[in-house]
Order: sequence, then structure tokens, then C-alpha cells
Amino acid sequence: MEQTELVFIPSPGIGHLAATVEIAKLLTQRDRRVSVTVFIMKFPFESNGGMTSDSDSIRCVTLPSVEISSGQMSPGVFLTEFVKAHIPLVRDAVHELTRSNSVRLAGFVIDMFCTPMIDVADEFGVPSYLFFTSSAAFLGFMFHLQFLHDYKGLDFNEFKDSDAVLEVPSYVNSVPGKVFPSVMFDKEGGGTEMLLHHTRRFEQVKGIMVNTFVELESHVIQSFSGCKARSVYPVGPLLNIQVGSGGAQQDANAIMSWLDDQPPSSVVFLCFGSMGSFGVDQIKEIAHGLEHSGQRFLWSLRQPPQKGRMGFPSDYANVKEVIGWAPQVAVLAHPAIGGFVSHCGWNSILESIWYGVPIATWPMYAEQQINAFQMVKDLGLVVEIKIDYNKDSGYIVSAREIENGLKNLMNMNNEARVKMKEMQKQVEQTVMIDGGSSYFSLGQFIEDMIANIPCKQQSET
Repeated sequence: MEQTELVFIPSPGIGHLAATVEIAKLLTQRDRRVSVTVFIMKFPFESNGGMTSDSDSIRCVTLPSVEISSGQMSPGVFLTEFVKAHIPLVRDAVHELTRSNSVRLAGFVIDMFCTPMIDVADEFGVPSYLFFTSSAAFLGFMFHLQFLHDYKGLDFNEFKDSDAVLEVPSYVNSVPGKVFPSVMFDKEGGGTEMLLHHTRRFEQVKGIMVNTFVELESHVIQSFSGCKARSVYPVGPLLNIQVGSGGAQQDANAIMSWLDDQPPSSVVFLCFGSMGSFGVDQIKEIAHGLEHSGQRFLWSLRQPPQKGRMGFPSDYANVKEVIGWAPQVAVLAHPAIGGFVSHCGWNSILESIWYGVPIATWPMYAEQQINAFQMVKDLGLVVEIKIDYNKDSGYIVSAREIENGLKNLMNMNNEARVKMKEMQKQVEQTVMIDGGSSYFSLGQFIEDMIANIPCKQQSET
């Protein structure tokens, strides 16, 4: 039987790659005619192995290493150039893939930072689609800010370090400049133009799949209706909720064993993502805030102080300190976890919703500040410690702020906790089941994707 082949090209990094494999699984399980090849780009400094899938309909192909000089480039500009350097490799790989007469190439599905690959799809005469791994609200934000910049002459620097606010259709409340992603103000380093360039190219795709669901972002999805933007398909939440194995499993077992001994919903979990490290002064404030809050806690501290482990002001039995890695999904799934202090990466937010764990916000970088703003101000799903913290700002969050945030987070009667539990029930009961909103949206994408296959490809079947 001839297969309808989709080529996925995610950005480097496990967060983007894991979500890509999950959407590939859903597509191939939903329609047996569909097969997927995922082309994986790896940074030279990455040590993790390639991604695999247990499905015969999904192939994960790691492309040969490419090295480019980063020079003085900002991270966003470097990523764009890194993706461009893979164009010849992707072109050759797709040529090899389509040699077989049993493959009908249906299109490319690209990540938000992989828009240079639209040109390769054009060479093969097939449409491109976008898989957006952040929120639909942030997608709307990118579209709106690009429109204001290109057609209304908006200068983003008007909002830098400012209390000024901007009305954005995809948000219920006006968005303050202090939660804009810092890359928007990187005019000299090229980050501003990089973000605008990618957003302009989004207009060239046939449709956009977003890792979200209507029940969570109903206002946002409604804001897209009636506009000239490409079709938007909310197909989430897409999560890899399988507990990993390997060298870290022994550490994971010790952590889970400690959690097993704790009362239900009694432990605060602190985890700030792969880049979520702090200086010594901030670590001390967190330690004091934790002690004064009186809460049990599990703390994933990515980068310990140079002098070794951080000593707490006093010892008490209901403390568990974690230095380094923690199995986030397994921890959030544990009944002992009663709250999550998070950097508000979109994957982490979706994982918390999936397990019904309330969040306290502590964003660090990228779009995490505006994610935190949406969750606190628009949706009321989370508790605020800070929504405008930036890891490069030099600001120290005080122990008192942390203590107050933790006490609010662990208050069993707070409104955010109730709303989070209600949202979890909606995911379980209405979103992913047959006939649910994301199930329907995924089916609509498949129908449109099949209809969009070029006539030349259709005639060869």
C-alpha cells in the first residue's frame, strides 16, 4: 500500500523533539495511510543519543553533524544559521526518501525556528505546515507584534524595562512590556529581526498545529477565527509521559522512594528547566524561603554553588534536596506532590495540567514570562511568585516573596488549585477522547493535509 509521507523537522533540543514524536505517533495511529520521517538536527555539544519510536510508521533519522562558528551571534540567530546549514542534508535525505514508488510525499512539518526548510519543501513541490510547540496565545502575540512592526511602525524598545502595556487579541488582558521575550529587544544582536523573519514566513505555511487545546485557550482560538491567518489546529496536549530509564534511573528510584514516604499533596517540587541555574545569593534566598514556609520540598538544583552543597539554616526531617537532574514527569505524577515551582516552559505547564498539580510561577528566559502572565492574569490557573523574572537581570527574589508564594501555592483552598483540578478533568474527559476537541482538530488536519497534496503527487498514485 502506498504511504502518505510527512517529513517533520523539529528544532534541536529534547523539548521540541519529544513533542514532535508525540504528534507523529497520533497522526500515524489515527490514519494508517500516514507515515512520518523525523529529521533530527543535533548541536555539536549535545551528548544525548538519538530519538527512537516504537512505531513502524515513524522513522527518526539523525542528520550528519554540522559545525558553524557562533562568533558574536545571539542564540536565536545562531539557531537560524544552524538550521540553514542543514538544508543540503535535508534535501539529499528527502531525495533518498522519495526514490521509492511506494511513498507519496505530502508535505513538510517544520518547527517555529526551522522556516528556512520551507524553501526545501517548495523545491519538492509540496506544502509546508508549522508545528508550534508553545501556546496559541504566544503564536497570536508573534503575529500581532510582527503586524504592528511592519505596518504600523511599532518600535519594540518602547516597551523595554517599561510598565507600558499593549493590547494583543490573543490575550484577555493588556500585556505589559516587562513580560515580552527579551529577544524582541535584541536589535543590535539580530534577535529582533530573526523573530520577525520567522513570523513573516509563518504566512507561507498551509496550516499550523499547536500544542494546546481549545478548553485551555478558548479565547485565543476564537481570536484566530475570521482572520486571514492560516488554519490553526489545536492538537494538544502532546506529552511524553513515559518514565525514562538508563543511568539516571538509580537516582530516580531514590527520589521516588522518598516521595513514597510523604503524605499526599504535601511536597513542593522546584524545577527550573535545563537552563534554570542560579547564583549563590539567589540560592540562599530560596533556601531561607523554603525553610520559613515550613513545606516539604523536592528541589532540582541544576547548578550547585562552587563550594558544593548548599547548607540550610537548620535541619528538619521533611526536607529532601536534589542536586542536579530530577525525573520531572514521574515526580509530577506522584500523589505526594502538592505544588510545582516552575519556570513556565510550555511543556512543563501542560504536564502540570495533565497531572492536576498547581504551579507557582518563576520564569527564566525565552517566552516563559509571557506564559506566566497568561496563566496568572488571563486564566487564573497558577499562583504568582514572579511573572517578570529574567535570569540575566541580576534581580534577586527575596526569601519573603518565595515564602509567601509557597504558602499560597500549598493552600488547599486557593482558587488556582481548584481551577487546575477542573482543567485536569476536562483534559481527561473531553479533550483527547474520540470526539473530543483535539481529536476532532487532528482529524481536520489530516483531511486538509490529504486534500492539499499536489495534483502531480495525486496522479502518480
